[in-house]
Amino acid sequence: MNRPVYDPPHMIAEQTPARLIDNFGRQVTYVRLSVTDRCDFRCVYCMSEDMTFLPRDAILTLEEIGRVAQAFAELGVEKIRLTGGEPLVRRDLTQLVDFIGTLGLKDFAMTTNGSQLPRYAEALFAGGLQRLNISLDSLDPEKFRRITRNGDLNKVLQGIDAAIDAGFTGIKLNAVIMKGRNEDEVLDLVEFARSKGIDISFIEEMPLGVVSDHQRGETYCSSDEVHRIIEQRYALSACDSQTAGPSRYHRMADSTTRIGFISPHSHNFCGDCNRVRVTVEGRLLLCLGNDHSVDLRPILRSHPGNNEPLKQAIMDAMGLKPERHHFTNDGDVQVVRLMNMTGG
Repeated sequence: MNRPVYDPPHMIAEQTPARLIDNFGRQVTYVRLSVTDRCDFRCVYCMSEDMTFLPRDAILTLEEIGRVAQAFAELGVEKIRLTGGEPLVRRDLTQLVDFIGTLGLKDFAMTTNGSQLPRYAEALFAGGLQRLNISLDSLDPEKFRRITRNGDLNKVLQGIDAAIDAGFTGIKLNAVIMKGRNEDEVLDLVEFARSKGIDISFIEEMPLGVVSDHQRGETYCSSDEVHRIIEQRYALSACDSQTAGPSRYHRMADSTTRIGFISPHSHNFCGDCNRVRVTVEGRLLLCLGNDHSVDLRPILRSHPGNNEPLKQAIMDAMGLKPERHHFTNDGDVQVVRLMNMTGG
């Protein structure tokens, strides 16, 4: 297989990297890189049923995404997560994984719906990917298909097993809980995670973009409600272990499985936010819930052999990172881009 030509990392370990500090004293150490806006699912909280995707010439090449990853690594970023859409529908993605796997990151991860993992799990692990977040909102095949509109639950379950068999130990399930849709499966999802010896995070639905399936206020289920459901069976105790992401973890006395809660509504996590996102168009998003951004694509394409202007643009953008987001469930859409455009 032909590999894309990347410039090798330039002695990252021997440099003292610049620190990305915003106006509120928060250091950015984590970037989520979207590799595609496309997906083989159409989850009701993420996309409209009829989607128009970006044309090929509007998205970054794998080489350009690799350059962005390298620039962030040289600026002190310790964690990179590949997102989408669904990352594994991007052709030749394993080549990008191979490259980013050489950058010396402390944490290299991917968010995926799991459907392609039976095919790619071994190559991803061999390429240096360390952790996987796998979306799983239901264990009922019909309910799963309704939420994803076209997803096959069996493929996802096979993907989870493929990831375990490939050697991944950092596997976490992500479940978006929606009232009237799947809140009755919270305990079943906990039991499934326990049976596999993996973690699970429960996520409050994020009001990004206008979705055609439901009114977000009608389906909103808070982390506190999910916590109460779990404690009907298991006592939860907060644990000290944290990742670079927004999950707040709890443990059960009789299991290694951790229960995470991601609570953009009920327990705002902006105060210690260390994250930015780059869309597949090359737009650097400084906040999940705001439209503050910088377009990196023209800089990449104007300086094909030089990452210094790119790094300077990233450093300058830190001044645009807002203090916090303000999510509501009253039908007011503060951010019109859907989650597949935001990136994971």
